Amino acid sequence: MLRTLDIRDMLIIDRLELAFQPGLNVLTGETGAGKSILLESLGFVLGWRGRAELVRQGAAQGEVTAVFDLPPNHDARHVLAEAGLPIGETGDELILRRVNTAEGRKTAWVNDRRCSGDVLRALSATLVELHGQQDDGGLLNPRGHRAMLDAYSGLDRETTAVRSAWKDMTAARAQLDRLQAALDAVRAEEEFLRHAVGELDALDPQPAEDADLDTRRRRMQKAERIRDDVARAFALLGGEGADGAMSDALRWLDGVSGEADGLLEAPIAALGRALSELGEAHDGVERGLAALDVDPADLEATEERLFAIRALARKHDVTPDNLGDFAQTLRAKLAALEAGDAEIETQRATLRAAETAYDSAAGILSKARARNAARLDKAVMAELAPLKMERAEFTTQITPSDPGPDGRDTVAFSVATNPGAPSGPLNRIASGGELSRFLLALKVCLTGTDSGLTMIFDEIDRGVGGATADAVGRRLADLAAGGQVLVVTHSPQVAARGGHHWRVSKEVRNKATRTKIEPLTGMGRTDEIARMLAGDTITDAARAAAGALLSG
Repeated sequence: MLRTLDIRDMLIIDRLELAFQPGLNVLTGETGAGKSILLESLGFVLGWRGRAELVRQGAAQGEVTAVFDLPPNHDARHVLAEAGLPIGETGDELILRRVNTAEGRKTAWVNDRRCSGDVLRALSATLVELHGQQDDGGLLNPRGHRAMLDAYSGLDRETTAVRSAWKDMTAARAQLDRLQAALDAVRAEEEFLRHAVGELDALDPQPAEDADLDTRRRRMQKAERIRDDVARAFALLGGEGADGAMSDALRWLDGVSGEADGLLEAPIAALGRALSELGEAHDGVERGLAALDVDPADLEATEERLFAIRALARKHDVTPDNLGDFAQTLRAKLAALEAGDAEIETQRATLRAAETAYDSAAGILSKARARNAARLDKAVMAELAPLKMERAEFTTQITPSDPGPDGRDTVAFSVATNPGAPSGPLNRIASGGELSRFLLALKVCLTGTDSGLTMIFDEIDRGVGGATADAVGRRLADLAAGGQVLVVTHSPQVAARGGHHWRVSKEVRNKATRTKIEPLTGMGRTDEIARMLAGDTITDAARAAAGALLSG
């Protein structure tokens, strides 16, 4: 509920402070007195779009402060939490302040914390609802009609079910698209995968095989280089050369050693050892020569396999030791390709189930909307009769639309002002006065859905009078019961229904025009309503008529 509105240096207002009350608050005054400025100032602090130049001439800046009472579960609290703004010290009030400098800079605060215009507008949607003959953002906007019908019908459970089913369906479709894209990508390289796996399987590289082959190849290459020299040495060791000479020498020395008084024992022993060592050397060289006996075909085969492994590793940009793991990766892709069709078919079944669930939930919601649309039409028609529009027709039209999170229905409020006349959107068919009454009748029927909102009606009674204006006033009073309604009006019948009354007027001070506002009670209120009835000259008859309206 809007509690206070403080305006400083805005247009022709230098300083005004209004304390609004629960119930029906009416603002009256002559045309041009400044009633629209009050609404412009309120719209400014709420972040609404308006005229660019609002600062009073000669002032450095204009400022508007609005204070709202917030019930515990008010939607504005969620907006504040999402924006990271404080609730306030008391926790039950919201203070909005916005400044406009003469240069055009605008700055806003929420509970003394700076905020953006977007936050203000988000808050305003939870705080204030404006209705008038240019109500393009409210009841006249077809984009909001579906939500209004759902709220009127109490379809929270059905709309929640549809949104949940839509979420599941879109998630299932997205997963199917991802699986299909992945499968298509693998299928595009299927020929390469099968060829590469075939090559790898045919070669069958083993872990550490590259190093083993390289070592073997180097050893065989070295053997080829040194074998000739080893063979020559073996030939010398095994011939009649050193071995024969040493054997002859040992035989001769043995023959005479007995007569040498022991002088030849040491040389004989040394020659024996030398012959033994020479024999071991011969056998060792023979074994080495056998080991160095390289088969050229074996060397060629070793080199071919080594080069094949390295070439395949270069081809796939991996190390030779990682060829086995790489082959396993390619096999896994092929396995995924072979299993992909089955997985996609499973996901298609999941999507079909989600679509069925959505279709069911959307169908239930559509039927509920159709039932409640008829109920809303009947309720609006019942409200139109006292407003002297009993011949008019109101229809909630529901037409199929593309599926979405809110179902498969487009909802639009359509009217015909007379039987047989073409029907169409509210703002295209109805005249000014008719439009006002259509809006009021519709708002009366929808009022239970706007808990916590301050409703503002800007001259919605224009073009009506007499009993019709009285019916408008009664319905505005009904709307205000338990809540808050602000009405800018020129109708005495509407003004008389107000629980709180302010008169807006202009005065000239120091050659400057200023707007002033004063609360009216008692005779002051009677005189204002009499003025609205009779004009500037207030007669006793006008006062009596005003008194009758106030007591009616």
